[in-house]
Amino acid sequence: MTTSVPVNRRIAFVLLFSGALGALSSTAAAGTSGGKNELPLPREGYACCNLHYEGDWISDGNYSGLPMLPAGTPIKVLSLGRHKAYALVGGIKMRLGHDYGRDQESLEHWITKIVVDEDPTARIAKYPPDVQAAIKEGRVAIGMTKEQAIVAVGYPLTSETSSTDAPVWRHWVSSFEEYQLMWGPDATLAGVSADAALRYQVVHQPPGDAAPPPVQH
Repeated sequence: MTTSVPVNRRIAFVLLFSGALGALSSTAAAGTSGGKNELPLPREGYACCNLHYEGDWISDGNYSGLPMLPAGTPIKVLSLGRHKAYALVGGIKMRLGHDYGRDQESLEHWITKIVVDEDPTARIAKYPPDVQAAIKEGRVAIGMTKEQAIVAVGYPLTSETSSTDAPVWRHWVSSFEEYQLMWGPDATLAGVSADAALRYQVVHQPPGDAAPPPVQH
């Protein structure tokens, strides 16, 4: 025995199903950020800061223990994927991975932070010599401004540091080695919180300063 469905209920079901499909299609077309893609592609610019990489992957974790691409490296963002972008970095195919800050900012917003329109090289050349030396090493120097620290070690993770106005920024050398930048009331770097060996890795040491702490066996 076949049970018939009233015509008006069938029409309502078709309209509801069509609406659901339309909403799903709209979300997919909007991109992985769940909203309209407001990043014109390709986007050509420069690395805002020293960026660290593993293989062809540049993560927003930006672990300073990894190999480094210097600030000002040309970057051309070609396309967006799910939580990542495909790019030419210094002419080499690489991926920009939004691993940690997805809940705090969109992929597009993160990319506009690290791929900037203006080459920072000329600005770096105007910094004090010790700051320039620290940036070249991928380290920070006490007394740096926030702008200079970002060029040197990148932005703090948005998942761990809600704003660059915060008095403490959390950064990592590796996934399990953290150091913190402590900002003074004048918005210059007042100190670095880390154990002695790790601090030596991330803080610029002017010529003639103390030797690194001994390695513990």
